[in-house]
Amino acid sequence: TRANSVRRAMARHAGPRLPLIVKNLIPTLNSVFDSQRITTTAFFAELLNSNVVNDLILLETMMDNMTGRQKDACTLVRMLALRGLGNIASGSPEKVRKHGAKLLASMVNGMDDKDDPHNLVALEAMSSLSKLLDHLEERDIQSMLLHIAIRIRPFFDSEQPDLRRSSIVLFGNLTKFSQGNCEVFFEQILNGLVTLLLHLQDPKPEVVKACKFALRMCGPNMGCDGLCDMFLNHLREDRSLHYGEFMNNVCKHLMQSYPEMLNRLILTNLFYFKSNWVDIRAAAPMFIGFLVLHVDEDQCQQVDLDQLISGE
Repeated sequence: TRANSVRRAMARHAGPRLPLIVKNLIPTLNSVFDSQRITTTAFFAELLNSNVVNDLILLETMMDNMTGRQKDACTLVRMLALRGLGNIASGSPEKVRKHGAKLLASMVNGMDDKDDPHNLVALEAMSSLSKLLDHLEERDIQSMLLHIAIRIRPFFDSEQPDLRRSSIVLFGNLTKFSQGNCEVFFEQILNGLVTLLLHLQDPKPEVVKACKFALRMCGPNMGCDGLCDMFLNHLREDRSLHYGEFMNNVCKHLMQSYPEMLNRLILTNLFYFKSNWVDIRAAAPMFIGFLVLHVDEDQCQQVDLDQLISGE
């Protein structure tokens, strides 16, 4: 917050002096003291939120320095560097396309950060990528689409609500770029579908909101008009959801369009029988019940009853 206030004041009152200030601060990015690297990175990150860096031809310099912080030993520095790169979407949106491949690579590297025990860097990478997506070249995203979708999928069930929310929102945003990889990305939608539907019962309202958004975005890619209409009409942010009735109708459409998916959908639901969240634990067997209710009798042969009864 302090860095944000300083950035706004500097952008407003110290514009012509900023190039010299930035030049003098750059050496502190290599300081042996974490506190100095954190403070400077935070300041640069907030400065990138303003178009003043573009007006003063500082963007490339600052972007290169933020990119250079990605291997910093301090987790907070790496996180703030990604925040700065993501802020380019609001500070200099017209420049994102030009540097798209570099920015995208930084976000993917952030998601793959191996020394990030609390996933702070991954969280920032997902949030920043969601901000950048609308300004990136489609071909740049297409090349990384599958990798990103697979990488963020485990976060859907994270104990940290911010990680659940950010990963699910990012997944919804990615569906806009799935046309060129329709079959491949459809597989990712199917992999995440049960999780997104169950997390409509998430204890955190912001995660429920994210699931509604992601499912609305997934609908047009699912090849089932009935399901798409249900997601668009029943999952509006301002509309309360009668979950049982909604799931009954969803399962009817799923079994009409993808009856061969029955066993796969059941197996994924079985995983949630041991969920830490009581409402999700309750939703999973109901989901299975509606699937079996609406499937044709011959398709029921797919179901492993012993596995279903044991709940494993």
